[in-house]
Amino acid sequence: MTRSVDAQSLAQVAREVAQEAAARARSRRTELFPETGHRPPERSVAAKSTPTDPVTVADTETETFIRELLGRRRPGDAVLGEEAGGSAAAPAGVRWVVDPIDGTVNFLYGIPAYAVSVAAQVDGESVAGAVVDVARDRTYWAALGGGAWCDGPDGRRRLSVNPITDLSMALVATGFGYAPGRRRAQGELVAGLLPQVRDLRRVGAAALDLCMVASGAVDAHIEHGLSPWDWAAGGLIAAEAGARIVLPPADSRSDEGYPTIAAAPGIADRFLDVLDDLGGLRRLDA
Repeated sequence: MTRSVDAQSLAQVAREVAQEAAARARSRRTELFPETGHRPPERSVAAKSTPTDPVTVADTETETFIRELLGRRRPGDAVLGEEAGGSAAAPAGVRWVVDPIDGTVNFLYGIPAYAVSVAAQVDGESVAGAVVDVARDRTYWAALGGGAWCDGPDGRRRLSVNPITDLSMALVATGFGYAPGRRRAQGELVAGLLPQVRDLRRVGAAALDLCMVASGAVDAHIEHGLSPWDWAAGGLIAAEAGARIVLPPADSRSDEGYPTIAAAPGIADRFLDVLDDLGGLRRLDA
């Protein structure tokens, strides 16, 4: 049970920090990439879990920047980030879970679908979070018990999942890991799921996928092998918008292969049943 915290205050911090970091990432992309859209110099890119799993200098710089901002606003809080790490165990106090650039491959190739994600957790449960769609300048955010919201060029609006009840008409977001074995298993899952839904979308940034469920841009999301920084903010935003969610343990990591699921309530039971029949509720090995 999450202890009493001022979730709205934490949400404001998450929102402000994510927006400042997004502005920096947007600026750095312009500096790293020529106007032609070609990839940046190889010295700006390295590999992480596999040769196809990149990290750019902008990822590491942006996380450092986020940590500095959080250190000034919330001194003493723990931070878990994709690039600089942190303790896997959820502390008793507030832990900030940070993805400086979710959708690094999109960032690398110039595809305008990448995000900055900042969440506050207490006892492993997300109580506040913000996800900035950098290219579209939209901030999705939520505080536990306070609903989910989107701030953009057209103002602020409350988010709500779609009132869909027929799974065969559902648009489903998904994503794939980097290890060949997991990709093979995910491909088999997709092959079984595709005939039972309207269609699938692969955006390439899990935080945005979850916010798309919240906003009604898609009806459900399923992906195996996400780490806390991928779902900590987006999962809360989807839940506060009315989605049914299934999240990995707060101390899990991508190589453990837990599923992350979000679905509009009108299709959630059927969606979970179909996934169960296909083995999609189980962990998928890397």
